[in-house]
Amino acid sequence: MQANALSEWLDRIICADALEVLPQLPSDTVDLVLTDPPYFLDKLDNEWTPERAARRFYKSQTVFHLPPGMKFDPNQGRRMYEWYLDISRELFRILKPGGFFFSFSSPRLLHRVACAVEDAGFHIRDCFLWLYTQNQPKAMGVSHFIERMPLEEPARQQLKERLRGWKTPQVKSCYEPIIVAQKPCDGTFLENMLRHGTGLFNTEVRIGQNMFPANVLLVEGIEETLDKYFLIPKPSVEERGAFNQHQTVKPLALCEYLIRLTVPEGAVVLDPFLGSGTTALAARTLKRHYIGIEINPEYAEIARQRLQNLTPSLFE
Repeated sequence: MQANALSEWLDRIICADALEVLPQLPSDTVDLVLTDPPYFLDKLDNEWTPERAARRFYKSQTVFHLPPGMKFDPNQGRRMYEWYLDISRELFRILKPGGFFFSFSSPRLLHRVACAVEDAGFHIRDCFLWLYTQNQPKAMGVSHFIERMPLEEPARQQLKERLRGWKTPQVKSCYEPIIVAQKPCDGTFLENMLRHGTGLFNTEVRIGQNMFPANVLLVEGIEETLDKYFLIPKPSVEERGAFNQHQTVKPLALCEYLIRLTVPEGAVVLDPFLGSGTTALAARTLKRHYIGIEINPEYAEIARQRLQNLTPSLFE
């Protein structure tokens, strides 16, 4: 009955607000949630067109102006918690007992996201770290502020020299946390697996050079030892697609790894913040069903186009 109740939602991309769609999904029917929620609570990232975002904030692949949502605001974390608690409660209801919930997060908001997930009833099992070296520094210097101070020119230059190199407290971010949460099991882990097909990790899914699954993930070569233990296939240029203007496209191999680790073929994978569609792409490639929700119609269309251009799995 549950499978039939969910069938109308399977393998669809729904362009709508997640908080409007999730209450419509039947309880205890989804095997896995894998998502990268928006971190900017002013929701500017949902309202921008991809072209506008790229044109306004990027020039020659360099960030030259930060969107308002990336500016520091202590209340942002509090709003994130309240909003994500509502999301997590719905996901808790929808997931099968023992089902896993992988949630990407900004390092600065990790504690708020994790608390919202846990307070919704999930057990926090781990936190995966996706490491990478290619990222733009976000720290800002103070010279342009000094220019506005009522100082004589010699004093202004002296102050600039004194504070040369001193910037806002934002180091270059080289990792992204992925919260690993689990809905409590129905009985023991074994009983839950036999009843619902969820709750365990498939340790036959290896990483690096045939290594046991780890909670550190690399998709680019960094150093021989790290690559040996933590590397998964590097994404190709083609997988993103020339038409894809989304600014935070997740590597297909990374999502495939997390899906293969947690659910078998035929399982249902839900992404309530689909973006450009990587979760749906990974699920379909691996013969799992997907349900994708995306509020931005242009991103939803990008996801549909990527699915139409689907290539064979990176793991085959």
